[in-house]
Amino acid sequence: MTSDYKIDDIIKGQVTGIEKYGIFVNVDPWYDGLIHISEVSSEYVKDINEYVKIGETIYCQVLDIDEENLHLKLSIKNINYKANNNNSPIKETRKGFLPLKENLDKWIDDKMNYYKNIK
Repeated sequence: MTSDYKIDDIIKGQVTGIEKYGIFVNVDPWYDGLIHISEVSSEYVKDINEYVKIGETIYCQVLDIDEENLHLKLSIKNINYKANNNNSPIKETRKGFLPLKENLDKWIDDKMNYYKNIK
């Protein structure tokens, strides 16, 4: 079975277990994942239980995909991983302002041409 997951995807999963070394996450009926303690925070992690609880739904970033064993290496270090924290209808992406940088000149030219053609 080949997954639809890609490295750097942000996916939703449910915490199914917590150990001193990491967090176990179920992401779908076939794939599960592990968030190693080093991928929980950039700060020192004394107790993983301060970050997540068993049964909680969280967002995770895909770091690696093991198709043979149906396993994902995951991270919550650099993302807003709390699934229920974002009540905004606007969904953030990892690209940030990149689409603006890539398209701004084209959008300005398109709008200028639009106004020139109105007369």
